[in-house]
Amino acid sequence: MSAGELACTYASMILHDDGISISAEKIATLVKSANVDVEPFWPSLFAKLLQKINVEDGNVGSGGGAAAVAVAAPSGGGAAAATAAPAAEEKKEEPKEESDDDMGFSLQLEYAGVLNLKITKKLDHPFAVQLLSQHLFYWKNPKEQKAIIIIILMAPVYAIDSFVGLLDFQGSKAFFMFLDSIKECYEALVIAKFLALMYSYLNISISKNIVPDEIKGREIHHSFPMTLFQPHTVHLNHKTLKQLKYWTWQFVVIRPVCSVLMIALQLLGLYPSWVSWTFTIILNISVSLALYSLVVFYHVFAKELEPHKPLAKFLCIKGIVFFCFWQGIVLDILVSAGIIRSHHFWLDVEHIEEAYQNILVCLEMVVFSVLQQYAYHVSPYSGDVPAKLKKNE
Repeated sequence: MSAGELACTYASMILHDDGISISAEKIATLVKSANVDVEPFWPSLFAKLLQKINVEDGNVGSGGGAAAVAVAAPSGGGAAAATAAPAAEEKKEEPKEESDDDMGFSLQLEYAGVLNLKITKKLDHPFAVQLLSQHLFYWKNPKEQKAIIIIILMAPVYAIDSFVGLLDFQGSKAFFMFLDSIKECYEALVIAKFLALMYSYLNISISKNIVPDEIKGREIHHSFPMTLFQPHTVHLNHKTLKQLKYWTWQFVVIRPVCSVLMIALQLLGLYPSWVSWTFTIILNISVSLALYSLVVFYHVFAKELEPHKPLAKFLCIKGIVFFCFWQGIVLDILVSAGIIRSHHFWLDVEHIEEAYQNILVCLEMVVFSVLQQYAYHVSPYSGDVPAKLKKNE
């Protein structure tokens, strides 16, 4: 146990013994008065933990059981009292061990959250900040670079969102639904901005009715089930390009609306399983339509977009969503198989699963921040400036 943990433990015991409510500020004050330097997160972690755990069952109140036995022994008389005393002592000791395990597991999850923050700050943020600062420094094409900045921020947004989930890993379902909604709403915005970036590369402007002549008349071949609503083959023009844009932007509208309704119904206690499945079906249809429009657009303009590395750019977006979704499925399977389970009455398995998911997302965003350095490099806007500087050196 580190000095910080030990100091906070003693401070918590002192507050409890004096009958004072335990809070992060009071723990920090006691530790500071003892001239002990601790990391600023320890007092809040201990305060939050001790709000959920009965201190009498932990290390602080271990003297209570012995006192009770000492009083009971004379009144019972003889051998019966002597026999009852050890039995009572055993019963007192059992919940103590469970409480110690509970405290240890809770601190492990809290500490994992703090560790993830440190890793994310040291690895993820420098890459994201560096790429953002480069684009802001070489601000040559605002239309394209605004979209790029929104896309680059996807990894930090996901990492921060997941870290907030780790700060309160025992939060309510509405709390975690709100955090998931933030990520998914930002994903919708990123998908729309990605299509806008592709339009910009091809000098297409839907609002200004600008479509280069060399791309007009190209054939778009729809596949099932889109052929139920569209002809199998359509020719590219301003109308079809506008349709692709609408198919993408509908997800930007539907996702936030569904999120607000889902959170409101959850808070009102009106969220049965059939409502959950209804929202799931609507959102899956919506995101599938948005992604379909991107795939169609890429197939039609693959040759023109090749110099801009559209596939690498798209994988940096879809890869984040892919990993978040499928690792969630894997965690669900591990929970169903009993591999991930809770041994503590105060912590259900859903919260443990959510904590694992958030830890994995924080770590994965570091990887995607590195990949973004290649996919969204600043070189198209910096020209040969870096090369000249290197040559001068």
